[in-house]
Amino acid sequence: MSGAKPDHNSGSRGSRPARAPADIPAARSSAPLDRLPGLLAALCDRLPADRTVVLEHVLETATDPDDPLLNRFVAAQPAAGLAHQLTGITRVWRAEAPGMTGAGLALALATARSLPRPQPAQVVVSGPLSASVSARLTSGVAVEVIRSASTSLLIASFAAYGARDLVAEIGRAVGRGVSVDLLLEESTQASAAFVALPSEVRVWHRVATSGVLHAKLVAADRHTALLGSANLTDRALSDNIELGVVLRDPYVVEPLVDHFHWLLASENKVMRRA
Repeated sequence: MSGAKPDHNSGSRGSRPARAPADIPAARSSAPLDRLPGLLAALCDRLPADRTVVLEHVLETATDPDDPLLNRFVAAQPAAGLAHQLTGITRVWRAEAPGMTGAGLALALATARSLPRPQPAQVVVSGPLSASVSARLTSGVAVEVIRSASTSLLIASFAAYGARDLVAEIGRAVGRGVSVDLLLEESTQASAAFVALPSEVRVWHRVATSGVLHAKLVAADRHTALLGSANLTDRALSDNIELGVVLRDPYVVEPLVDHFHWLLASENKVMRRA
């Protein structure tokens, strides 16, 4: 292999079936906050798990929203706004479900607590770092995402060159049993960067002659995805001015992964094995 491949963005534009948008659960905080489920979800998102468990124990002993023990617990909360938030819950409890015992409310709160809590998106950059944005370098985050995979890796890039740390990390993932799919743009000879990987790694190219594969994605299992402008090249991962984001919310990542698996399905005639 001789000469560095260009790192510019040019050109135009076996899995679970993709879920319809209506099937994708919304974040819990999007529930109406004037109704009991929304208020409980918002409270669960605010409180650490151990404090939520304490509240559940208090609720289990309460016979109704006017139980004196519950009222004393609410009044004793030192955190700013928490007593007001709990008072709002008891008020709506009284209005919406006066016949429900505290044990029923404790069960609802425990159910909300058991759901995975979405983590906020994280900005990643390549090139110079400023103090304006709390960000991490693309190269390190890409390795971190690959390491987090336990069953599958789905990686897409328009161009690829060098990036030996990432290639080595992908190889280690294969060694621990992770299934790897690489979606690469054929016109940039991106697949040459991965020739050292084991043969079980699947490389895919676009079928159509018009347009190119321009996406940049590193998705670990169905829980984490790195999206951004950076190709898998040494310059893009470290030196170029690039911008990306890491998503760690399965509700967002799952349909994204499903979409790319749909692209790989042979009957859709979008991608083909290299």
